[in-house]
Amino acid sequence: MSNFLDDLFNKVFKPSEKTPMTHKENIVHKELEIEDARKWINSNEGKELIAKIAKSYHFKTIQIEERPQIHILDSKYARGFAITYDDPLDEQTFSLLFLAFAQRVLALGYRQVSLDRKMEEINEQVKITDKYYFKPPLKALGENELISQLFGNIAIEKITVNNQPNYLKVLATFYSDRLYQDPEPFDQFLDHLFEVTNDGQN
Repeated sequence: MSNFLDDLFNKVFKPSEKTPMTHKENIVHKELEIEDARKWINSNEGKELIAKIAKSYHFKTIQIEERPQIHILDSKYARGFAITYDDPLDEQTFSLLFLAFAQRVLALGYRQVSLDRKMEEINEQVKITDKYYFKPPLKALGENELISQLFGNIAIEKITVNNQPNYLKVLATFYSDRLYQDPEPFDQFLDHLFEVTNDGQN
């Protein structure tokens, strides 16, 4: 972190230096932050926001724009979506949603591989990306049994630019190797991610 700040300081006071800066580090969320996100996602406020996001996503699939604005990512080996920082999101719910989505992925049996923060200078702006990365659980296989990839590898990103929330992204990437089963339908993953529960459990 100190090297990044030193570089940024030098960049501000020595504008002749043109090399863009990049810094990456592992981060850890406090258990209290995670517990707050679990409670929030099952509160009336959390349920209402999840319902609006689900509505925006499904309307986007038929080319109708709702708020918050959704961008759909769809290719042969990856599917996902991005949520633009917009009404009804605020800075607090932007961060809570990031943590809550991660907890819902873990509830599917996924294992967290990493949680890191990348800071980079782009066009004289500072972009910060917090990223969770998850892989399906490991299990013993029978003879000739293919490996389950569930919904693929899952990445959840929270992006800010110049300390202002910008967007959240959820992306599932699939294995095409013959050793793996086909991924489960992405719509089932969305059903789980956007589920509105009636208790404190994900």
